[in-house]
Amino acid sequence: MTDRRLEIEENLAALRAEIAPFSPTLVAVTKTYPVSDVAILKSCGITDFGENRNEEGLEKAPEVLGRWHYQGELQSKKLRSILSWVDVIHSLDEARHAARMEQILSETGDQIDLFIQLSLDGDPSRGGVTIDALGELADSVLGMSHITLLGIMCVPPVDENPERAFAQISSIHDNFSQRYPESRALSAGMSGDYLLALEHGATHIRIGSKILGPRLYPQ
Repeated sequence: MTDRRLEIEENLAALRAEIAPFSPTLVAVTKTYPVSDVAILKSCGITDFGENRNEEGLEKAPEVLGRWHYQGELQSKKLRSILSWVDVIHSLDEARHAARMEQILSETGDQIDLFIQLSLDGDPSRGGVTIDALGELADSVLGMSHITLLGIMCVPPVDENPERAFAQISSIHDNFSQRYPESRALSAGMSGDYLLALEHGATHIRIGSKILGPRLYPQ
């Protein structure tokens, strides 16, 4: 057994033991890591993989079959390319992007699952819709035949108290789930805060460095 395989197996086993009581969907975020690491993850039973960059997804998804998640910024000019390899999108924050995806998917006959990205502070540089705009975007997506709305995704602001932020996310998610009972998923929590996210109702966590170690180049 190679040292790299052993490292990944040990990290993954420790993580699985921690999150087992919550039974979330574990998305292994493979951005910056080589496809050989993705293959090891697949052999360890991981089926969901996440990428932030379209170029990396285009390279890795054909090599390792699985359920591929995109959590990066959406750009109109890249939507067709993204939709060629992705199964789930976590970062929808504009109705025009949803409309464009629906148009492309109607041409290809494919379907996509997605999360609406929520912003707690309204910072445009980080993406996401505000609480006030969340329902309007959800209503728009639910009217589309090629898109399934899973729920909401949120990353707490970096300068916010984590406990307070996740409590707010949880409250918003509860209200959203009551209004949209078929879209009850919550994508929240990464390597530094996944347990707190799970305690506040996250159904999907996106974990990279906790499993795969330090990233191979700066983000």
